[in-house]
Amino acid sequence: QVQLVESGGGLVQSGESLRLSCTASGINLDYYHIGWFRQAPGKEREGVACISSTTTDGRTYYADSVKGRFTVSRDSAKNIVYLHMSTLKPEDTGVYKCAADIAPLRQGRLSEDFNAGMLSAFIAGHWGQGRQVTVSS
Repeated sequence: QVQLVESGGGLVQSGESLRLSCTASGINLDYYHIGWFRQAPGKEREGVACISSTTTDGRTYYADSVKGRFTVSRDSAKNIVYLHMSTLKPEDTGVYKCAADIAPLRQGRLSEDFNAGMLSAFIAGHWGQGRQVTVSS
């Protein structure tokens, strides 16, 4: 049985920080690419950040809207991937989900169209149930 469970998040004011965790069971996250997505009511799902598998290069990728503010990292010993969010803005509000897959990330496509690259990499992967992040102005 494969399961991804998000924890953390919550409600904060603009400019503050939050952390999300993605804990996996049934798979070793070292062998998977892990992506973070978010979706606000009435808006389409968007890719936020991802980290490639440790067995490739463990490189991180970010949407332009969160570069310099969000950081994704992996704790191999605990089989957990984190998303650290700082300097939060109201537009960061939404339900955040993590996803895991072995599909290639294709660095070039991520650079040209981050959302398209993210969706292609994780569409057939394992997904968590989601965790709410709310940022008030």
